[in-house]
Amino acid sequence: MTIEDVKNILGARVIWGAEYMDREVYTACGSDMMSDVLAFVKDHSVLLTGLCNPQVIRTAEMMDIVCVIFVRGKIPDESIIALAMEKEIPILTTGHRMFSACGMLYENGLHGGAPYND
Repeated sequence: MTIEDVKNILGARVIWGAEYMDREVYTACGSDMMSDVLAFVKDHSVLLTGLCNPQVIRTAEMMDIVCVIFVRGKIPDESIIALAMEKEIPILTTGHRMFSACGMLYENGLHGGAPYND
């Protein structure tokens, strides 16, 4: 699946990074807690979040996330967009709630990886 596929499934709008829509996406992570993202993320993941601050982009860079999607219609401010541009991380927005967006992606074949072991 590509970022373009994810965009179409979610009816998302590209805020920045239209030239990167052909990047491959293998898994997804939905979280507003960046500490959970640091514990989860696999290679070529897309991050769905409602957290709108620069830490999201910094976390995405550290974890090699290929795209950040802001849920619930959240629109990042100019500082977040500028950082995403600097790090070449596409950002999108969708009106769907996180639960629904994750479910839509799962239903279309994008999974989150292996379950955690206690």
